[in-house]
Amino acid sequence: MLGLHRSSSAPSKNGLPPQELLDDLCSRFVLNVPKEDQQSFERILFLVEYAHWFYEDNSVEKNPSLKSFTLKEFTSLMFNSCDVLKPYVPHIDDIFKDFTSYKVRVPVTGAIILDETLERCLLVKGWKGSSWSFPRGKKNKDEEDHTCAVREVLEETGFDVSKLLQKDQFLEMTFGQQRVRLYIIAGVKEDTSFAPQTKKEISEIAWQRLDELSPASNDVISRGMTGLKLYMVSPFLTSLRSWISAHQPPVAPRLDRPTRGLSVWNAKNSSTGSSSVLTEIQLNKPAVDARPPDTGPGKSFRNFLFDTASIYRAMEAGFSS
Repeated sequence: MLGLHRSSSAPSKNGLPPQELLDDLCSRFVLNVPKEDQQSFERILFLVEYAHWFYEDNSVEKNPSLKSFTLKEFTSLMFNSCDVLKPYVPHIDDIFKDFTSYKVRVPVTGAIILDETLERCLLVKGWKGSSWSFPRGKKNKDEEDHTCAVREVLEETGFDVSKLLQKDQFLEMTFGQQRVRLYIIAGVKEDTSFAPQTKKEISEIAWQRLDELSPASNDVISRGMTGLKLYMVSPFLTSLRSWISAHQPPVAPRLDRPTRGLSVWNAKNSSTGSSSVLTEIQLNKPAVDARPPDTGPGKSFRNFLFDTASIYRAMEAGFSS
């Protein structure tokens, strides 16, 4: 375990945060909270997790000399530095193990956001991973499902669905011991501005074509037809397609629309985290070792795209003449 007893406000040579900073995090996130939130290790670890997010998103960003930690490493720092938590340091491994087990049982809610043609859905990609998923997250204590969905979607996409959400329009599934409820939000304009409100949680937001996602299955982790890696998406597709078939799209599909996914926000193209970039998405490819050697046509041929809009106009002119 790490024992820290420094009073300096400057980080040490190995990047560990000063005791003054750890004391501030302990006071802000652990001590000055309602007593009921201090009655179980599960609640305390959630508070420590909030402190970890704050440390990574604010302290480390403002002072790059500070070291970045995993949640488990940061938990060890907090327990060794916060007086009220020090007595439990010998049991920290068991406490953290129980917490991770508890987290997978916390209900999750979010939204399936559909465009005006009901042909595309909005997916987000995590900051460090390569998987795409519907915007969603874990419920807070005593939080209602729809309230959680509005909050999580706003945090991950910057889009407020509160006026569009209907409490009875949702899809729900259970994965292991975790219930996941996704509200269907249909008719969102494709040019809507999206940008996450939380730092280092979402790396990209994109409109993805439903017909390019993998066939519906019970696989939590799967790949779309174009190689897009999906998490908690495929199991909802059968029910989602049934819902779409029973509803009239606000806008009829257009032949001149791009046939691939559209990236509407990308952290690499946004220095402030608030701008929106509309580009054709670069879809993830399956792992190299999972595919046979590429003996197909050359790269320039594979990247060739037909100008479908011009073709359709020529066809229409031919039929009308």
